[in-house]
Amino acid sequence: MFSEFNLEQFLSAFIVLFAIIDIIGSVPIIINLRQRERPVSEFKATIISFTLMILFFMAGDLLLKLFHVDISSFAAAGSIIIFCVSLEMILDIEIFKNNGPIKEATLVPLVFPLLAGPGAFTTLLSLKAEFASINIVLGLIANMVWVYFVLKMTDKVQRVLGEGGIFIVRKFFGVILLAISVKLFTANIAQLIN
Repeated sequence: MFSEFNLEQFLSAFIVLFAIIDIIGSVPIIINLRQRERPVSEFKATIISFTLMILFFMAGDLLLKLFHVDISSFAAAGSIIIFCVSLEMILDIEIFKNNGPIKEATLVPLVFPLLAGPGAFTTLLSLKAEFASINIVLGLIANMVWVYFVLKMTDKVQRVLGEGGIFIVRKFFGVILLAISVKLFTANIAQLIN
């Protein structure tokens, strides 16, 4: 399994997941939740998010086979979701609305849809079409360590980056995600056509 480790794939997977999970961009939301006295458990949020993403990463193929969908088709469709997420980040618009009935802040909206949402699920399977699984899993683990750190240090992150810094980071990773979505779409459409 570790023989398939590739530093370039690991770093690519880490950066893509970092951009799609966007924990830095979620800092203002987390602060707002805490100000409204909706406590967030950093450890619980990290573990539940990681578990959901790993389960989907491992069983997502079976789910796709159940619906007779191949990974290239799913990756092409997923690239459209990633494209929409990137537009949200760049243009400050809301495409995906959270209208769920659960009011507990750790699970909703933090774990789902902010951390382990449709974008992350789609990205994991889309990456699986291009990279070795070990590189994606290690990239996800590194992201979850980062998520826990940011959740634990939300106030300090906000002070260090400031509103302007968070805004710039969000825009920068929005553009990166946009480029990644175009690459995923064109690569997988080419495979489907061939």
